[in-house]
Amino acid sequence: MRPAPGRTLDTVSEIEIRVVRFDAPVAQDLIHAALADLGARYGGTGDDTPVDAAEFEPPDGAFLVAYLAGEPVGCGGWRSHGADTAELKRMYTAPAARGRGVARAVLAAVERSAREHCRKRVVLECGDKQPEAIAMYGSAGYERIPNFGFYKDAEGCVSFGRTL
Repeated sequence: MRPAPGRTLDTVSEIEIRVVRFDAPVAQDLIHAALADLGARYGGTGDDTPVDAAEFEPPDGAFLVAYLAGEPVGCGGWRSHGADTAELKRMYTAPAARGRGVARAVLAAVERSAREHCRKRVVLECGDKQPEAIAMYGSAGYERIPNFGFYKDAEGCVSFGRTL
């Protein structure tokens, strides 16, 4: 069963993962930081993919925030991508928290949440200027798949999928 917003979903070491609304201030702060990071890598706004906060509401999605010592340091969510597939969106770890397992903890929690909502697969898009993300997804069992979604035909887009 999925905890109510604001309640703990998972704790790994000192990393605490909480389910929050996509439009909650803490989520929006992290999303803005994520988009700024992407903007620095790729230019522009960072990501122009259309996203609606309602897409991250159960049972069709969820948004998670990672905390270290009570401070929000990372996020990620999923939204429906067909009847049995979840699309991973807005994965981010603050620079000061990188290398501490935050992204892996968020990814695992996102996968559990998607599985609990009867999703059998997770797909994602990222760009070729995110080598740390590409390495993490590969080591977590994700495999390259044909590009899809908003950046399907964009140069530098790489897409991954994993069966849950």
